[in-house]
Amino acid sequence: MKGKKRVIIQNNRVHYEFVIKRNITIIQGDSASGKTTLVNMIRQAENLGESSGINVSCEVPCRVLEGVNWKIILENSRESIFFIDEENYFIKTEEFASAIRGSENYFVLITRENLYNLSYSVEEIYGLHVSGKYRDTRKIYQKMYQIYPKTARLPVRVQKIITEDSNSGYQFFENVCAERNITCESAGGKTKIPEMIGKAGTEETCIIADGAAIGAEMNLLSNKIEEKQNVHLYLPESFEWLILNSDLLQDKEVRKILENPEDYIDSTEFFSWEQYFTKLLIQKTEGTYLQYKKAKLNPSYLQDKNKNKILESIQGIQWKIKSLK
Repeated sequence: MKGKKRVIIQNNRVHYEFVIKRNITIIQGDSASGKTTLVNMIRQAENLGESSGINVSCEVPCRVLEGVNWKIILENSRESIFFIDEENYFIKTEEFASAIRGSENYFVLITRENLYNLSYSVEEIYGLHVSGKYRDTRKIYQKMYQIYPKTARLPVRVQKIITEDSNSGYQFFENVCAERNITCESAGGKTKIPEMIGKAGTEETCIIADGAAIGAEMNLLSNKIEEKQNVHLYLPESFEWLILNSDLLQDKEVRKILENPEDYIDSTEFFSWEQYFTKLLIQKTEGTYLQYKKAKLNPSYLQDKNKNKILESIQGIQWKIKSLK
């Protein structure tokens, strides 16, 4: 499934309204914030129909996935949005993670836990709140808000960069930093970033990681940077997205895709948007001087003109002037 899906769930007392655009959306929040009510309303509408007094408006079916038969239900469903409450332990299992890969459905997981077995975006972690513009009415209007921003404490004039891994992204920033006498280190994977933050000194340090798949780590990362006021976050979709977004390729189709990626990224083929942007960049540069490989950076990206084009597209990080050799 692909595309943006607007969901409206309401009765005479409560109104929920939000948009789902990726295969995995997380709704977090404290008790009494409306999470359980949301699931209950969808369940009642599904089981009782019009007699429930609940209206569910969406271009695809909205359903609750629960119980011991969850896998059978999932195997026989397509083009649906499944809402799953945290009381269903299976959402924490590898079996569930495996079952939803390549699924034709979207999933809204209502949980306060970090689901490390799943790759989900920092942009798709939400809380629920009462919309202020309706506060004076009798009906309660619930909307979602993003819990974690893609950036934290930017802009910053960096003295140290920490990247998520040692692939092309690290190789690019290592070169940029070497020219400017800035320290650059690889965390060796997203799960090791909190440890790197803990070890950070007093330098103004920026963490650059793939926002498309770092959702499960965000609670810990957020707590860590609260302890380290000199540590900053920059979480683009991926390094490949950075290159595409810089307009280095001068490609009209790429520009159009980046306006609404959800219209092009099919959940049956791509479990995370990071995978899609990697494939897109490889396809678009195949046979050109910018031919891209994730494991080893093409030196063409380090030519000053190309490198500066990418750096100029990164908002919030202020780079030192290159050192004279």
